[in-house]
Amino acid sequence: MGTHATGYKDPFNSGKALGLNHTKLGMWLFLASEVMFFGGLLSAFLHYRVSAPAPVEDALLDITLVGINTFILLTSSFTVVLGFGSIQAGNVKRLGFFLGATIVLGVLFLSGQVYEFYSLTQEGLTLTSSVFGSSFYTLTGFHGLHVFVGILWASYVLLGALRGKYSSESTIGVEVFGLYWHFVDIVWIVLFTLIYLI
Repeated sequence: MGTHATGYKDPFNSGKALGLNHTKLGMWLFLASEVMFFGGLLSAFLHYRVSAPAPVEDALLDITLVGINTFILLTSSFTVVLGFGSIQAGNVKRLGFFLGATIVLGVLFLSGQVYEFYSLTQEGLTLTSSVFGSSFYTLTGFHGLHVFVGILWASYVLLGALRGKYSSESTIGVEVFGLYWHFVDIVWIVLFTLIYLI
């Protein structure tokens, strides 16, 4: 009774603990587990690449195509930032526009990846052709799956925006999606550097 009189608020009843929104905290914990997941896959890829070099298969990778694809994905992170800034300013229409742009860019990225996979299989590099092939497709394929999930999530957030779910006082759904999308982009920067450039 006295606690209410002094203005005390129970953090577990307010949706926050230690000043951090529960939803955002959950996303950070999820992303931490994803770091370990991709770290394991990347470690396996690098181990096989060092222990069993495959210069012929390495030469099949199209850096120009993947470089363009990388630019597309990085641009999508920019549209997410613009979308979040829009809803912070209370502009739901601009949020919808930038979410739509993010979805289009995500689809373009996946289309480029599908084309890359198709081209590589035509050259004889498949999931079962070699250790390099299996580790390459597993690593980049799982990343592509994360992009696909992000596209579905962006579509869900866009639908919510169209229904008036978000405002300048209610942005957590957009922010949490943004954390996920930026993480996926950062992972791709690491993969692009270690797989295609080194």
